[in-house]
Amino acid sequence: MPGSRQPQGAGNELRAVVLDIEGTTGSLSHVRAVLFPYARERLAPWLGAHRGTAAGQEILRAVAAHTGRAHDEAGALALLEQWADADVKAPPLKMLQGLIWADGYAAGELLGHVYPDVPPALEHWKARGTGRFVYSSGSVAAQRDWFGHTAHGDLRPLLDGYFDLTTTGPKADADSYRAIAADLGQAPGDLLFVSDVGAELDAAHTAGWQTVAVRRPDDERPAAPGHTTVSSLTPLLSRPGPVDAAGHHAPAG
Repeated sequence: MPGSRQPQGAGNELRAVVLDIEGTTGSLSHVRAVLFPYARERLAPWLGAHRGTAAGQEILRAVAAHTGRAHDEAGALALLEQWADADVKAPPLKMLQGLIWADGYAAGELLGHVYPDVPPALEHWKARGTGRFVYSSGSVAAQRDWFGHTAHGDLRPLLDGYFDLTTTGPKADADSYRAIAADLGQAPGDLLFVSDVGAELDAAHTAGWQTVAVRRPDDERPAAPGHTTVSSLTPLLSRPGPVDAAGHHAPAG
């Protein structure tokens, strides 16, 4: 694709696509206007309802590990609320948000927003043998719930795996993308990262990945400098997929 960042010496094979969620495969406004407020107002009730349970203790341990010191429930709640209000990508908050959202999905109160071009793109890549993964700051559990409860049905069978801050590392850190490539057993140049955040795309490019930025029609932010920008996943489907045993690319159709 003209203008896309593709490392020198990299082949044209696309072994796997790694997708961001917020602003890329799903609506930025849905996350901020629906999911974040839903979790924010339930932080205190959730901790109170799970006081003394294994799940509640795990959240307190996660807050302690993240801050380097122990906190009682009130102290942990104050930090979680501060992080939520400032949209801090703190792993303990992401963990708790995921647990709260899971209850909302199970109760039928929440749906994961997915743009209509996403399911056919995932189906296309699956048919061609191209791996399909998600890398988000939201917990792996929250990612699964998002794609498992959409207006398009359960999309989890179309995905091969998930990465988050605790399994991989910060999204603006090139080492995170090196870790994903190593986990997938693929050369970085054969992997494509698709996101709406320039710092994340820059980090992936530094790690040797192919990168493409997404700006949905309802997203008024400027394009990410240095990266090809698309308005949907559809333009990405023309990229050559993996070769078969005979050295042929899988058919595009």
